[in-house]
Amino acid sequence: MKNRLRLLALLLPTLLYSNLVTAEQASLPLPNKGDTSWMIVATVLVILMTIPGLALFYAGMVRAKNILSVLMQVFMTFCMIAVLWALYGYSIAFTEGNAFFGGFDKLFLSGVTPDAVVATFSKGVYIPEYIYIMFQLTFAAITPALIIGAFAERIKFSAVLLFIFLWFTFSYLPIAHMVWYWAGPDAYTDAAAASTATGTAGFIFQKGALDFAGGTVVHINAGIAGLIGCLLIGKRIGFGEESMAPHNVPMTMMGAALLWVGWFGFNVGSNLEANGVAGLVFANTLLATASAALAWMFAEWFRRGTPSLLGAASGAVAGLVAITPACGWAGPMGSIGLGLLAGTVCFWAVTELKNALNYDDSLDVFGVHGISGILGSLGTAFVASPTLGGTGVYDYVANGFGEYSILTQLQSQFWGVLLTLLWSGGISFVAYKIVDRLIGLRVSEDIERQGLDINEHGEIAYHD
Repeated sequence: MKNRLRLLALLLPTLLYSNLVTAEQASLPLPNKGDTSWMIVATVLVILMTIPGLALFYAGMVRAKNILSVLMQVFMTFCMIAVLWALYGYSIAFTEGNAFFGGFDKLFLSGVTPDAVVATFSKGVYIPEYIYIMFQLTFAAITPALIIGAFAERIKFSAVLLFIFLWFTFSYLPIAHMVWYWAGPDAYTDAAAASTATGTAGFIFQKGALDFAGGTVVHINAGIAGLIGCLLIGKRIGFGEESMAPHNVPMTMMGAALLWVGWFGFNVGSNLEANGVAGLVFANTLLATASAALAWMFAEWFRRGTPSLLGAASGAVAGLVAITPACGWAGPMGSIGLGLLAGTVCFWAVTELKNALNYDDSLDVFGVHGISGILGSLGTAFVASPTLGGTGVYDYVANGFGEYSILTQLQSQFWGVLLTLLWSGGISFVAYKIVDRLIGLRVSEDIERQGLDINEHGEIAYHD
């Protein structure tokens, strides 16, 4: 009997703790396993977009002597941003601070546990916070990697790393916070609560701008940074005088295909739930991309006499960029129209506009990501309209879709586009100047002529 009492005394604290934990867990929202599984897959797909997708897309377009430098820059940008995101990036982008910057409550992912959850876009629906953190990490990593294409073949590797560190900290994180940070749908219980919740959101969110998966945060943000970079660093030696044709178009095609596949994680994953809206986003992403590739091909065929594989691949990327901000609100026909516009306009931008302004954006970061990001962000106001086949905008107080005005929404979209251009452009200019002053931006003329692979990385891609 004494032994039984002694055993009960030993087990009692454990039993009480077990009951306490069970009660505490019961008070937490329980994520849906289907949503959680989809978000894990979506996160892996966005990783696929960057490494190897973007890396191969860019590497095929440079000359053979610089292929490894581009691969290395994209690969190491992803790795560096992944670590910085965990150290401070997530906290600054996705915790409450002010309208422009988040707080420091989750530096080093402090307080995040396996049981922690974050809101989705449906009331009462949550996903694990760790999955959300890693999903957003992949966005943070691919965005600065996009910039690399603008100054490819002439920048120091050390300068890339330092610039990306500065730009990520002072441009990407604030823009992400301004566009995407909000209190979540459960905070919108009535008009007063909605006003209070919106007051804690990011500045561009407060202005009512729509950006489902990164038209402003990713593409305009990176596109203008790339344009500023190629202007400040200067043209490649021999630009306009000697051939700088892509050394491996099949590699670029493979990269474009991986980008397209991965983009379903990018766009559909941004819905945060595996539901009917995810199906709409999937359809929009597929249709806009296909229509943009066709539009670019026919425009090039008409203008130059032959349709090129490089052009078709570039058109597909233009379509992916254009539909990104609109994919959660557009209808399928609106997506096709937006894709046709993006393919045609971006072809003009990388040929006529680029030649007229005579700047050396090596891999057309601004002409594709910047221009199509602007088109898609402004076009969202039109394709989201129910009169044009869109869904309209959901009102969480009324728990239904509210009245929609194209003009009002277009004004909100202008806020997002203009502020992103000004913020990223200004930060980029200052960051490039700091890097140039500290370590220099550009390699020497001899290194540029010989190639960055052998001089910057001590290896070559191809052996005779």
